[in-house]
Amino acid sequence: MKEISLLVFSLLMILLSAEVFTNSVESLGRKLSLSQAVVGSILAAVGTAMPETVLPLVAILMYGGDAAKNIGVGAILGAPFMLSTIAFFLISVSVFIGFLRKKRRFALHVEIHSVRKDLVFFIIMYGAAIVLPLFLQKGRIYIAAGLFIGYCIYTYMTFKGESADIMHGDELYLKRLIRGCINFIAGRSTVAGRQSQLASSSPQAKAVGLPLIFFQVFGALVLMVGSANVFIGSLEKISCSLGVNPMLFALLIAPVATELPEIFNSVSWTLKGRDTLALGNVTGAMVFQSTFPVSLGLIFTDWSISGFALLSAGLALLSSFIVIADMHIRKRLSPFTFLAGGFFYAVYITFVLTG
Repeated sequence: MKEISLLVFSLLMILLSAEVFTNSVESLGRKLSLSQAVVGSILAAVGTAMPETVLPLVAILMYGGDAAKNIGVGAILGAPFMLSTIAFFLISVSVFIGFLRKKRRFALHVEIHSVRKDLVFFIIMYGAAIVLPLFLQKGRIYIAAGLFIGYCIYTYMTFKGESADIMHGDELYLKRLIRGCINFIAGRSTVAGRQSQLASSSPQAKAVGLPLIFFQVFGALVLMVGSANVFIGSLEKISCSLGVNPMLFALLIAPVATELPEIFNSVSWTLKGRDTLALGNVTGAMVFQSTFPVSLGLIFTDWSISGFALLSAGLALLSSFIVIADMHIRKRLSPFTFLAGGFFYAVYITFVLTG
């Protein structure tokens, strides 16, 4: 019971730190006048990908041991699988819900070139990370280096590509907290407090300095690493007590939990009609997760991918390929295409339960 409580608590702290981290990088994006593609596919994607990046980092480097390494590899492979199946599926469902509520049309309005670029990079780099080690087991460090270079190229192309500017976002949480503390200490009246809240929505109130933004980034990362350490320890003990393969347990449980930031953000943005940010957050996170976390697995584990782990990677690549094919054939992106993600996830769960 203690381990389950710690698992749930640490998970909540991971998600909280991810939300704070994402808020800070979005504030950084507005501060630097970056485009939707950069904010969605890089800043927000990297921010919301931090939990599933930190988990294998802590498991592999801080814990060590076969069980912890299996948890790390499971978390690495589970992240892109969940995004290319469950997240895709929920984006489609969100479009349908918004359509039923008469809040939007039943269509996805995205920057096709940005989505195509993200998915092409994901398929190439993730596919290379899965296939090449089968033939170049001793050259894994070079594969990892190639993935790093690939992500640098991807980042450069995203910054240089055409995209609309970011026009919305929440105020920096730390600034909001500081203002609330000042108001409380000053003993302002309720009316004055409401006026302060209204004023905080103005562009002038949202202006914030870079030092405060970076301080929030650092604080969120410290909370995330500490929470991930507790999460991995609890997950390892629970999986061993239940007699479940740690890799399989991590592949199914950890990614469902750690992908909540991406899923929550994407569903929220889709319901609001901000499809470019919604999909960019998911596809950008997929590219990031196919490089840095995978490189960690290539260098510090035996990276022996087989069975259900290999199946999850294959389904992730297939789901992404179907989306690219739809864009190539119809020159647009239909919400129906993303329903395939839910089908692939159901297929995987069926194999796991019956295998």
